[in-house]
Amino acid sequence: MRIHYLQHVPFEDLANIEVWAGEKGHEVSVTRLYMDETLPALDRFEWLIVMGGPMNIYEEVEYPWLINEKEFIRNAINAGKFVMGICLGAQLIADVLGGKVIRNEYKEIGWFPVRKIPEASNSGLFDGLSDEFVAFHWHGDTFTIPPGAVRLAESAACQNQAFEYKGRVLGLQFHLETSKASIEKLIEHCNGELVEEKYIQSAAKMLSETENLEKIKKQLAILLNNIEKKIKLPKS
Repeated sequence: MRIHYLQHVPFEDLANIEVWAGEKGHEVSVTRLYMDETLPALDRFEWLIVMGGPMNIYEEVEYPWLINEKEFIRNAINAGKFVMGICLGAQLIADVLGGKVIRNEYKEIGWFPVRKIPEASNSGLFDGLSDEFVAFHWHGDTFTIPPGAVRLAESAACQNQAFEYKGRVLGLQFHLETSKASIEKLIEHCNGELVEEKYIQSAAKMLSETENLEKIKKQLAILLNNIEKKIKLPKS
């Protein structure tokens, strides 16, 4: 399978998704939007992953590549590709599908549990995921659920943590791909956000909870295996 991902900043890459893809023998390619790299033709991949980043999706003056990126995501969805967005990526997908991106009541940074809601039981993409699982978070914005999409998960700080659209589009506000290196890079580049608030952990606490890294890696594998099976099924 060919996986292509869109990267918004140097310090947010595929992390453990790339490890999983390598173990499975999948081909991985990337467009580094912050370097103004050219977007690929749609026939060059089956699965598009849109990564996170510190910018807001409406900052098109400061980040003009957002305009072409949104159109590319829309075209990939319309072409029947599997499209998954993480954090900023999920917000971009929500916007493309007619949702809105707004400031969340709380910033959510660190290790916090995510709960599947009853509607998730109808999603093959979430099959096998624990009813409640720890995830890594680093966001201040959130998305509304787009028309025609189904909400799948929530957390105490953020009502909309995941949505599915027509079985082939998945938006995740949380991170399961995170590695220790990912956290270290986020702390290095975004440490100004680490203030004392209800759902913001200190850098020391985030780095100390190393047992969570293995937990999310297992949940990530379940999710990615479900997506892999979905892509291999004939399109309905």
